[in-house]
Formats: sequence, structure tokens, C-alpha cells
Amino acid sequence: MGVHDSKIEMLFVGDNYRGKGIGKRFIKYAIDVLNIKFINVNEQNIQGVGFYKHMGFDTFKRSDLDEQGNPFPILHMKLV
Repeated sequence: MGVHDSKIEMLFVGDNYRGKGIGKRFIKYAIDVLNIKFINVNEQNIQGVGFYKHMGFDTFKRSDLDEQGNPFPILHMKLV
């Protein structure tokens, strides 16, 4: 997990570790200790979008391009 200011910049959990609560613990730590409020996720990452919604984030904006200008739709999510 990488964070900057109040935003999670990246979170990667290996395939062998998904569904075991590791991602949830990272997010809980980020919220409770690091005061995280925002995350961006590729709209095509259905599993990631669902996970962040489950963790209390909601989409407030959508971009057609990622930060590098590539045609990957990004959902900007905020903790509600």
C-alpha cells in the first residue's frame, strides 16, 4: 500500500492472499491511523471497485483517462 496526504495511491494484494482479510486490514489501518479519505480505482477493475464500496467508499467523479493520459477510465472515490 502506498499513500500520499489523505489518499491511497496504490494497494496490491497477491492473488494467493485475496479473500483472507489482508486488504481490509490495510484499508482499516489507512482510515484509522493515516486518516485516508480518498482512493482512485480503474473502473474496469470490478473486483477492486466492489471492495472499496464494501469498505465505505463511494464514487464522486469519473475520468475517461488515467493520470498519465492513457484511456483507462478512473473512478475517484471518497470515504462516506
